[in-house]
Amino acid sequence: MMTKPNDLTELAILHCKELAKGKGALPAKEAGRLLKLLKGWKQVEQTLVKTYEFADFYETMGFVNAIAWIANQQNHHPDLAVGYDRCVVSFSTHSAGALTLNDFICAARVETFCGSGK
Repeated sequence: MMTKPNDLTELAILHCKELAKGKGALPAKEAGRLLKLLKGWKQVEQTLVKTYEFADFYETMGFVNAIAWIANQQNHHPDLAVGYDRCVVSFSTHSAGALTLNDFICAARVETFCGSGK
């Protein structure tokens, strides 16, 4: 059995796993514990959400491209709402109908490797 990650770094070095439909949902208590490791992220229903703000469109698009690289590497893709100086990132696992460890891993990777905006 995998040890539970206790900080952002431990969470960010994990890798997403392929999940069978309807499998992998985290218990609410564990999701709440992991959410505390992610500064500025919120749980909205069964989705992790954070808004990042940037100086301009160029910085925003650099951030979006970095997220795309992570998402493709992990085969777990967020919904993105992109504006001139902001990007809203939303991770959820539709096939599970709930938050999974994959959502938290990818959010931690965004936090660790993509920067935090302004």
